[in-house]
Amino acid sequence: MSMNTFGHLFRVTTWGESHGPAIGCTVDGCPPGVALSEGDLQPWLDARRPGQSKYTTQRQEADQVRILSGVFQGLTTGTPIQLMIDNTDQRSKDYSDIAQAFRPGHADITYHQKYGVRDFRGGGRSSARETAARVAAGGVARAVLASMLPGLRITGYMVQMGTHGIDRARLDPGVIRDNPFWCPDPVAAAEWAAYLEGVRLAHNSVGAVIEVVATGVPAGLGAPLYGKLDADLAAGMMSINAVKAVEIGDGMAVAALTGVENADEIRMGPQGPEYLSNHAGGILGGISTGQPLVCRFAVKPTSSILTPRQTVTAAGGEVDLITKGRHDPCVGIRAVPVGEAMMACVLLDHVLRDRGQTGGARGVVG
Repeated sequence: MSMNTFGHLFRVTTWGESHGPAIGCTVDGCPPGVALSEGDLQPWLDARRPGQSKYTTQRQEADQVRILSGVFQGLTTGTPIQLMIDNTDQRSKDYSDIAQAFRPGHADITYHQKYGVRDFRGGGRSSARETAARVAAGGVARAVLASMLPGLRITGYMVQMGTHGIDRARLDPGVIRDNPFWCPDPVAAAEWAAYLEGVRLAHNSVGAVIEVVATGVPAGLGAPLYGKLDADLAAGMMSINAVKAVEIGDGMAVAALTGVENADEIRMGPQGPEYLSNHAGGILGGISTGQPLVCRFAVKPTSSILTPRQTVTAAGGEVDLITKGRHDPCVGIRAVPVGEAMMACVLLDHVLRDRGQTGGARGVVG
């Protein structure tokens, strides 16, 4: 039974382990004739790769992607695209102490309970290293979306680290790349730097909340009832390693609203219907409204820390475990490009599904 594939018409299958020779993915369903090169994919991988600041793991991986198939003379052929990224800086000896012990909060114990065997070197498939392949696939999706919907933009950023959130009155997309936290609030970014340094020196880790917004999304993507756009977005984001919660629009906060407060009222504008608010996050009944898609996900604290934690061994013994190695004090920092990639993959899949079902036909308002 294979559970390593995501999508319907635009399908991504990832493969490889954290400490294997390489990781990668097979992208199937990409339309032919789209300009694509390794140079189109590399910037997205450069944004995700480790070792770029003291606030992320110091594992040094170039994350150079190679296109092995599906592209000829600079254009996609419509056949499967095989992408490969070599692992070059593994330190498997760092994990010798956990060969027989399970890291608390990690997938070690569940992989063992399910399969009876596990790759303890960095967690194997449960490692966040797998997300590099998703980012590469997301680069393919972005290239196709740029050719089909040139006005579409996908932007991710961190809105919360631990208990410290941004001030949305200061939200400025122009400063997201000016700090190591993908933070759109320059004041919060400075505060987070001091906070995370303390967490790191205390041999601890902390969680985060990432927001991904897509603008320029046409109305009509998604389908009832089991093909809802928000359902697929939630599945895509939840499939990212270390993600424990997903929200669309106002998310859990809608439980505290009244119907008067929550309804996104509508008026006619010069180009058609205009919404006066966006509590729904750009999706109603599982179908896009044409407003910005807003999705947030929560990333748990890194499970691998230098503070002793109580656990058990495969033989049933009780031990206190310190996880050595190079780990992110806040793995959410590098989750931003991954969230953007999953948004791109989901949107392209729904664009292709909509084109196949409706041919782009739309009901007219006004």
